Amino acid sequence: MSDDLFPGFKAHWIDTDEGRIFARSAGSGPPLLLLHGFPQTQAMWHRVAPALAERFSVVLMDLRGYGWSSAPRSEGGALYEKRAMGADVVRVMESLGHVRFSLAGHDRGARVGYRLALDHPGRIEKLALLDVLPTFQVWRNIEAGVTPAAHWAFLSRPAPQPEDEIARIGPDAYFEGLLATWSQSQSLRGFDARAVRAYRDAWGDTTRIHAFCEDYRAGAKQDRAADEADLAARRAIDCPVSVVSGSFFLTAGARPAVETWRESFAPQAVGAQIDAGHFVAEENAPATLAALQAFF
Repeated sequence: MSDDLFPGFKAHWIDTDEGRIFARSAGSGPPLLLLHGFPQTQAMWHRVAPALAERFSVVLMDLRGYGWSSAPRSEGGALYEKRAMGADVVRVMESLGHVRFSLAGHDRGARVGYRLALDHPGRIEKLALLDVLPTFQVWRNIEAGVTPAAHWAFLSRPAPQPEDEIARIGPDAYFEGLLATWSQSQSLRGFDARAVRAYRDAWGDTTRIHAFCEDYRAGAKQDRAADEADLAARRAIDCPVSVVSGSFFLTAGARPAVETWRESFAPQAVGAQIDAGHFVAEENAPATLAALQAFF
C-alpha cells in the first residue's frame, strides 16, 4: 500500500471503456497531471507531488496496466498504444472537472503525454517530458546500433516469450535490476522503501507483467507508426514543452535530449538537466521540483 506516501490526497476510481483507473488528487489552482513511467506507479511522485499541490490542483493516476488500475488482456499491443492510454487520461481529468490541464510525464507517462498533446492540442496547457526521447527515435537508435536494444526489444517480443522469461528470472530480480541499472548510484539507495514495495506489489501480478510487455509491443508497432505518420505530416506540439533529463542513463555520451525534440515534435522546447539517473523525481527531488515549478 502507498497511501502513506500521499497524506491529504483524495483517492478516486474512475471507469473507462477498458476498466477502472486509480487516481489521487490534492491542492488547488491550475490543474496539473503527473504520469509515471515503467516499471513504476504513481508512487514515484511522492517526493514532489505534495509541494506541487501547494500551487496546483495535482492529479496522479496509475496508467492502464500499472499500479492499481485495470490491466486488460491484450494482443500485439492493441490495448496499450499510447493513443488509447491518452483516452484514459481524458476520461480521468474530465471526471475530476479538468478539460484543459498541464501535464508532466516520466518515461512511459511522457509517451502518453506527448501523444495526447499531438492528438488533442487543445487539451494540454504545458507539457514537461522527463528523461525520454520520442519513441520513433529510440527505435531508430536501436536499429542503427547507437542504443542497445536491451529491454525495448526484449519486452516487445511476441507473447508469451518475455512474460515467461521474467517469471523464470523472478519479477523482483528482473525489475529491481532495471531500477538499479538506470539509477546514478547503480543501486536502490535513491528510492523510498515504501515506493519500492508499491512497485513490487504491482509487478508481482502476472496480468501486469503482461500489460508491461503489451505497452512495449505497442511502442514497437502502433506508437512508432503514429510517430512516423506525424513526422511525415510535419505535425508539432503546439503548447510549451520542457524536456527534463537526468545526467546519467538517457543522455550520457550523447547530445542533449532536447535537441531531438526540437528537431521533431517540439521545435520550441526548452531543456533542463538534473544531476540524477533516469528516475529524476526520486533520485533528485529538489532539483526536479524546482524545474517543474519554474516551467509550470
